Amino acid sequence: MSAVVKAEALSRRLEGEVPVTLVDHASLEVKKGEFVVINGPSGSGKSSLLYLLGLLDQPTGGRLWLNGVETSAYSEERLAELRLAELGFVFQFHFLLPEFTAIENVMLPMRRLGRLSESAIQARAQELLESLGLGDQSHKLPKQLSGGQSQRVAIARALANEPLLILADEPTGNLDTASSRNVQDILRKLAHERGRSVIAVTHDPQFAETADRIITIVDGRVRG
Repeated sequence: MSAVVKAEALSRRLEGEVPVTLVDHASLEVKKGEFVVINGPSGSGKSSLLYLLGLLDQPTGGRLWLNGVETSAYSEERLAELRLAELGFVFQFHFLLPEFTAIENVMLPMRRLGRLSESAIQARAQELLESLGLGDQSHKLPKQLSGGQSQRVAIARALANEPLLILADEPTGNLDTASSRNVQDILRKLAHERGRSVIAVTHDPQFAETADRIITIVDGRVRG
């Protein structure tokens, strides 16, 4: 099975009086339907690697392929198009827009992509919320939702454009135990039952144990 994302000697270095290497020649690949966790000590480069894999930051060395296509020479405009169409992001803090309802937050990426009619966008957003147990919460504002509910809305938003790859940065770091387990289950099912590739950064060993594979990073280097 071909890799959905593949990195070869990927590096990110910040220049300055004291240069800092965030990611150091990292090589890895993640296949379709695989649920992978990146873990390691605080400050080891976990999130930096995730941002490179998600095209949110550009490497200073190495090569990156998304669905078999090398992205290294792409313009920022083309990278932005890829992020919108092919990638979904979930962060520790849900970053829902407070002035929009749950369903409106989920509709935003689809409106930006512009592939569906407004009625189709609304129908898909409602379907996604219902699939995550939030069908009756769709017209509530973020401030009216619990932390776990807000994170599920963020997951629905990440799925809006049917991405190849979902990238999650400490998605349970701000949740209670029950909500954390719920989000873990959702991410695992997205990989195993819906064929999405999922890469999650976590410091939670219990979360890491639910993954198909663990990639450990120490001092910017992938150890396994």
